[in-house]
Amino acid sequence: MNTSTFLPHLRNLPAYKDQIVHIEHIPPREATFGELEEPLHPALHASLESNRLLPLYSHQASAINAVRSGRNVVVVTPAASGKTLCYNISVLDAILTHRGSRALYLFPTKALAQDQLRSLRELTAPQRIKLNCATFDGDTPHWERTEIKRSAEIVLSNPDMVHLGILPNHRSWSGLLSRLKYIVVDEAHIYRGVFGSHVANVLRRLKRLCTFYGVSPQLICCSATIANPKEHVESLTGLPFEVFAEDGSPHGGKDFVFWNPPLLDEAKSARRSANSEATFILTELVQQGIRSLAFARSRRLTELIYLYVQDQLSQREPELAKMVKPYRAGYLAEDRRQIERELFEGQLLAAVATTALELGVDIGGLDATVLTGYPGSIASTWQQAGRSGRSRESSLSFLIGLDNPLDQYLMRHPDFFFGRSHENALIDPDNLHILKPHLICAAWELPLSDSDEQLFGDSCSQAEAELEEEGILRKHRGRWHPSPRVVYPAQEINIRSTSSQNYQLVDVTSGRLLETVEEANAFFQIHPGAVYLHQGESYLVTELDLKTRTAYAVPTDAPYYTQTKDITDISIVTAGLEKATGNIMVHLGEVEVTTTVLGFKKKRIFTEEVIGEEPLDLPPHSFPTVALWFEIPPQVEERLAAQRLDFAGGLHAAEHAAIALLPLFALCDRNDIGGVSTPLHPDTGKAQIFIYDAYPGGIGIAEKGFELITELWQATLKAISECPCQEGCPGCIQSPKCGNNNEPLDKKAAIVILEELVGGKK
Repeated sequence: MNTSTFLPHLRNLPAYKDQIVHIEHIPPREATFGELEEPLHPALHASLESNRLLPLYSHQASAINAVRSGRNVVVVTPAASGKTLCYNISVLDAILTHRGSRALYLFPTKALAQDQLRSLRELTAPQRIKLNCATFDGDTPHWERTEIKRSAEIVLSNPDMVHLGILPNHRSWSGLLSRLKYIVVDEAHIYRGVFGSHVANVLRRLKRLCTFYGVSPQLICCSATIANPKEHVESLTGLPFEVFAEDGSPHGGKDFVFWNPPLLDEAKSARRSANSEATFILTELVQQGIRSLAFARSRRLTELIYLYVQDQLSQREPELAKMVKPYRAGYLAEDRRQIERELFEGQLLAAVATTALELGVDIGGLDATVLTGYPGSIASTWQQAGRSGRSRESSLSFLIGLDNPLDQYLMRHPDFFFGRSHENALIDPDNLHILKPHLICAAWELPLSDSDEQLFGDSCSQAEAELEEEGILRKHRGRWHPSPRVVYPAQEINIRSTSSQNYQLVDVTSGRLLETVEEANAFFQIHPGAVYLHQGESYLVTELDLKTRTAYAVPTDAPYYTQTKDITDISIVTAGLEKATGNIMVHLGEVEVTTTVLGFKKKRIFTEEVIGEEPLDLPPHSFPTVALWFEIPPQVEERLAAQRLDFAGGLHAAEHAAIALLPLFALCDRNDIGGVSTPLHPDTGKAQIFIYDAYPGGIGIAEKGFELITELWQATLKAISECPCQEGCPGCIQSPKCGNNNEPLDKKAAIVILEELVGGKK
């Protein structure tokens, strides 16, 4: 069966209950080509011809021409448009023409670096071009590293290894750094939020050492489509860029299906689980021989959907069950490489993956993608959907709506998704919680001078002063040096987190380390009594040692999973900006957030039924961040009282829905933000709703919400008022992360509050 007959097939199955709410027909597109202003090195030109990569698409030719004229370039085109050639051709031509040139490629994952190494070798193989290129990551054997430092012309790595391995040991890398002509930053849209803010400082440290070694390398960046590519890469690198966004590559047609799980209870608007729907679609795709990839939003759900599909296939066609595998971060490198190879070579019909396979690892031509829930941004949605149809053949993509306000808003307003421009990528390299550790690293690598303030930004001098007061930096003859107690500071920083402290999860029965968990997530995921999934196996956490940061677990066959209950308090530290929107005052400022995990619920895996609750005794976790907050006019409370509606429940419901919908306007995940609502906040004496960045120091999300507050209110009102439920449901006002068990909530009161916020009934 091909993709064009699959949708009619689904509609004829007994399990089909009108789940298809929209089909966007994306037509095929022919290629447009471009010309290079100067010829390539003959051997490279011949290799491109042998690989059938000529003529170049228009965006490839334009970007390469700009690189060869000395400009920094960012290429912003969809998946499978040939962005990789923009930098590979530029770099290879320079190395062949000017022997001795070097390049450093940076990818957000080790898998991408390995995949691009294979692409380079395939590209140069036809003409037997001698090219010394190698990956340098945590999996690189130590005996290979000396040779890579000495002779590699292209080093393929990731920001983590630049931060941990190259910059602190720059003198042993001087052969690369002193001849560095190009730095390639692939998948630049991934470098946003906390991770992007760290990477921006890593790139500034790299640029600083390049200057020390007398070179000023050009940068070539590639990105998925975002709203602010020029602003983003310039903030990321501190350098000016030229953008190339017109895609000249051909594409087969695609049917993009919005699939909403059917209602089980219309009054409560309870829907069938999106995981069950993903299982149903993926199982049918596999049975029809359609090569597919399903995405899930967490490691746990990846494992669950895989187990569900295995169960279905084992009952129907057991020989197909072994042709599906799960794929996610946390697996051993060799296991991930094996799954990638099996997908590429066609040994597997399908995989269930986290976003680890969202990026451009070449896993061959897939025919269908299944997205279990909106990935959180338009950019990521197109990246995941773009993993199918990577040739000129037609393809299918399914977006399954979760039972939450954001997904249900998109299910009811698909035009918002297909007609809207992409979101802004946000980073904040000046965040002192992120900048200060990097200044310590920079001083370790090479003493800081006053000229470095221009490189590290306006917060540099304040950060240096604070570090001096803390006894970490000291000034000597006009330069900042690390104090004697500072030893290899890079190893103290996890650039993918605001915390360098991780917890370990250990299998008691074998003594084996299963995984590491970030400090910010530890109390939510590996508390005593938690059920944790690892590679399809369930583990029950029996003990959490706070001193050693170690959780101990045993294998279990528990028929439930666990979900924590918590309470969050917020206090205003500094009220910064404020603005009037109608008669509503909106504020932006610094706050202190304190969260305490109080206990957890046990929920049956298939039915979500709560089968038990247990208390926990864990210390509170506090951090400073940035929040927006707005006041609720006094007449609203009077209006609600007259209608016998719950004011606190209305505030709580409006807060939940607003937080859920903010990712429509900022490139962030629901987990990147938090909120608090109260009828009487002690710092203001008024009813308030707060929305805050869930990371110390903030990363710009609250600022974006402050800027677009009216649009956020309008979308929130639509999401709640259009939901068919009577009293409120997960599709409008309930939150699975609510630490108060979604109590109190009042849907009608929330509508009244939001009508007042947007200036009257809509």
